[in-house]
Amino acid sequence: MSTLTGKIAWITGAGSGIGQAGAVELAKAGATVVISGRRAEALEETRRLVAGAGGRVEKLPLDVADKKRVAHGGAEILERHGRIDILVNSAGTNVAKRFYREVVAEDWDKVIGINLNGALYTTLAALPSMRERRDGVVINIASWLGRWPAYLGGPAYAASKHAMASMTHQLNIEEGVHGIRGCVIYPGEVATPILKSRPIPPSADEMAKMLKAEDIGRAIRFVAESPPHVTLNEIVITPTWNRLILGGDDIRLAPERR
Repeated sequence: MSTLTGKIAWITGAGSGIGQAGAVELAKAGATVVISGRRAEALEETRRLVAGAGGRVEKLPLDVADKKRVAHGGAEILERHGRIDILVNSAGTNVAKRFYREVVAEDWDKVIGINLNGALYTTLAALPSMRERRDGVVINIASWLGRWPAYLGGPAYAASKHAMASMTHQLNIEEGVHGIRGCVIYPGEVATPILKSRPIPPSADEMAKMLKAEDIGRAIRFVAESPPHVTLNEIVITPTWNRLILGGDDIRLAPERR
């Protein structure tokens, strides 16, 4: 069903993983998707997938941590289409040396810059158009680690994702009166390329237990298709075999005792 025909969706982190899956699902629903990411070759892969699914797609390469480029990119979309109906903030990163004993300020800045600041910059670029039309959906992809304290992500990742959730709830408090809705999605482990940045990347057998990017893509579509009077404030999605509770061969749920 083309439930989103005529809608313009802007997806960051669209070169792979959840962002890519979200772009495909929104395009299947009829939206024109504008895909952003830092890597041109990755965006081209997503463009081919969306086009192959019969969707309309445009590439807008940018680094979400670059506030001027994001503002310019948002203006480009508005100039071409006159609107941004759906914003999906899926751009995210982490670093291998992530725990307090080893993290450095530069890596903290990198994680916060992409995960949190980038989501703010795109939201600021989209909000005026949404307010003007008194309609719009902002979908922020956080993490299980942004909902409950846990060891695995490290302080920068946890802080960025918890703050992203707070930013979403604040959006609903302030902008619901303008018809704007925010949803924060907290996925458990998803088999995406970000896992390569872990201190010990998971094996294929361990990744088989995880969610797939397509699972979150369908959730993104569900939120976007919800009627204007409905706000899905937050959604938690986990694998049935939840390694963030049960543990796994490659992860620790607490630091070593010394």
